[in-house]
Amino acid sequence: MTSSQEANKALVRRVYAEWWDANGNAASVDEMVKPDFIGHLDNGKIRTLDTLRHDIAVFQSALGGLREEVEDMIAEGDRVAVRYTLYATHTGDFYGAKPTGKTIKVSGIEIFRIEDGKIAEFWHFGEPIQLS
Repeated sequence: MTSSQEANKALVRRVYAEWWDANGNAASVDEMVKPDFIGHLDNGKIRTLDTLRHDIAVFQSALGGLREEVEDMIAEGDRVAVRYTLYATHTGDFYGAKPTGKTIKVSGIEIFRIEDGKIAEFWHFGEPIQLS
């Protein structure tokens, strides 16, 4: 594995540790993501830098005990692929859904494209979070 692939994997590990964790550091987005970032979600929606910041804040505030556990991580060229499992409890307003106290466990796969040491693009494929 090349040093750039190792650096790319380290960057993506920070994504899960700092954004998708209840005690994370959402302020690190600008440090880790290119300004023209684009995220492709499996529901057809596009995530921009602004919506990424918003989504991180919602997840951190509405999902108690939030953590995403990396199950597998593979790097090749400028891409890093991750298979993860998200664990949380629905404790706050989640995109209009009032807290249910429901325990959440969903899995997904994400592919990140890294450019100049920052996330330029990503693709998300995963189970939807069911709150009812």
